[in-house]
Amino acid sequence: MLTLSLFRHAKSSWTDPSLGDFDRPLAPRGLKAAPAMGAFMAEKVHPDLVLCSPARRTRDTLAHIAGLIGNPRTFYPPDLYLALPETLLASIHATDDTVRHLMLVGHNPGLHAIAMALVEPDKSASAKALSAKFPTAGLAVITFQTETWRTIAPGTGSLSLFMTPKRLP
Repeated sequence: MLTLSLFRHAKSSWTDPSLGDFDRPLAPRGLKAAPAMGAFMAEKVHPDLVLCSPARRTRDTLAHIAGLIGNPRTFYPPDLYLALPETLLASIHATDDTVRHLMLVGHNPGLHAIAMALVEPDKSASAKALSAKFPTAGLAVITFQTETWRTIAPGTGSLSLFMTPKRLP
């Protein structure tokens, strides 16, 4: 079984118009949500590998949770910045099979689209919430009954967890 965690960056700031999109930092709301989500993930999410968009807001989000999820090996592929679902799936397919739990830290609309594509239809409350919206600092955990990342295809995953800052217990 393989596990894929999709984690959207926390809320970013638009207050400095001199910064380009790539360089936007986290907003106060994001600075609160990222550690809260990290605390939630501490007992539930322990990836072997993280692939993170190199944008500042994704790197800053990951910095708030990395220690809580075991400081996994991390790479920042340039093509994950605002990646389309096809690019995200290519990154998933390229993952070494010794990695049992992969986390992608990125952006919408790509993360939402790949999550919806990979998860088999489900009528659970979590699936309904995911289909409605993948908000900032949202986390979707999808499991696959396969041993090879290359075989992951649309509709082959099961949503095992969907959490957002507003849904935290």
